[in-house]
Amino acid sequence: MPSDMVPSEMVNVRYLVDDVEVSIEWYTRHLGFEVLTNYAPAFADVSRGSLRLLLSGPTSSAARPMSDGAQPRAGGWNRIHLIVDDLAAEVARLQAEGAQFRNDMIKGPGGAQILLVDPSGNLVELFQPAGR
Repeated sequence: MPSDMVPSEMVNVRYLVDDVEVSIEWYTRHLGFEVLTNYAPAFADVSRGSLRLLLSGPTSSAARPMSDGAQPRAGGWNRIHLIVDDLAAEVARLQAEGAQFRNDMIKGPGGAQILLVDPSGNLVELFQPAGR
């Protein structure tokens, strides 16, 4: 955990992932996260600023079936939202690194955004506020 942060100041988000090691490498290489702990293949957590991202693999307790039999899995439409200064430059950098996107960049009155896809199908929204 960053030395200037205390747990109560961190925002914690859990993503179910298909492969913890692949996810660690992807989040650290592409988005500048730092590894906090690594208990692969079950679990790891990475941080960026005040965000702690919990990466829960198929053998983690978070991936156990619910009482009704529903199986938690990666993907969906919920996502973390990262603000960037220059979205076009970030998209170009990530494309050069082989990252995959779910859509093309879209612009609205509040700014521009694009959805980046992690190796398990989870989304990361990159957002550039209007005026930046």
